[in-house]
Amino acid sequence: MSPLRNRKIVLAARPVGEPRTSDFELVEEELPAPGAGRALLRTLYLSLDPYMRGRMRVGKSYAPPLEIGEVMVGGTVSEVLQSSVAGLSPGDIVEGQTGWQAYAISDGGGLRKVDPALGPVSTALGVLGMPGMTAYTGLLNLGQPRPGETVVVAAASGAVGSVVGQIAKIKGCRAVGIAGGQRKCEHVVNELGLDACVDHHRPDLAERLKDACPAGIDVYFENVGGAVFDAVLPLLNPFARVPVCGLIAHYNDAAPPPGPDRLPGLMQLVLMNRLTLRGFIVSDFAEQFPEFLRVTSRWLQEGRLRYREDIVDGLESAPEAFIGLLKGKNFGKLLVRVAS
Repeated sequence: MSPLRNRKIVLAARPVGEPRTSDFELVEEELPAPGAGRALLRTLYLSLDPYMRGRMRVGKSYAPPLEIGEVMVGGTVSEVLQSSVAGLSPGDIVEGQTGWQAYAISDGGGLRKVDPALGPVSTALGVLGMPGMTAYTGLLNLGQPRPGETVVVAAASGAVGSVVGQIAKIKGCRAVGIAGGQRKCEHVVNELGLDACVDHHRPDLAERLKDACPAGIDVYFENVGGAVFDAVLPLLNPFARVPVCGLIAHYNDAAPPPGPDRLPGLMQLVLMNRLTLRGFIVSDFAEQFPEFLRVTSRWLQEGRLRYREDIVDGLESAPEAFIGLLKGKNFGKLLVRVAS
């Protein structure tokens, strides 16, 4: 077998504010043959997710930053082409963290086999993968929704938010989404089955959200921050729970937002209403993955859980698609189809 040419996208510069395509570089190089105890993987799908923006900057975080010249981090679904790793055979489909590249060599660590019987293999990066598990574990462990309560979720048409809203309905709650644009809001209500959805682009967001939540908000699943959180905060009921999953409105901030210090007002509401705000990372609940996969795959097969994928073709499309993701241009789980 002649040597393969690997194409990969590396971090070329650290963005200041919004990332630019010049912050990424497409590199091509010869891929060495996999040695003993190694498997050669061909990337089929690459997942693009907001957390990647944090890995591009230097600073204290839950994961180390990428170095300049390092392959961009990312979840992938791949086909095993060659293998001398126990338990992996050519033709197997695996999910892992092999990053923005066409091929990868792995010792098998961090890989899991994907069962195509559960759904299209791309769902291992979405509704049956990290985003779905983020929704499942964050909502159920931290939000603890109870029948009859009102659950509000930001980015309700996205990979995480869409699953949060549907699980809230399964648990007997009133589920209200917040999304960007009429088309996304119609999808949230008509396709995902939520009770209402409010367009965060509208200037009357706060009034519309209040109308959609006449009994207040018991659980708010935070994916966005910014003006969306400002609209939610006054509506939080006593003892409301707020799982903080993401703050995409602030990921490109180059400096603290201007204006008065709003922390005292926030803390006063936390105290008066006995609110619980807790940040989490999906890996906090890693031991729950088998339960998550068993339950959500059943819901998927029963038609109780729906999903939407936004697929772009070609590894070279990843930088522009990622930049669009941070601006809310995607509609559903954003994936790059690297190979058929």
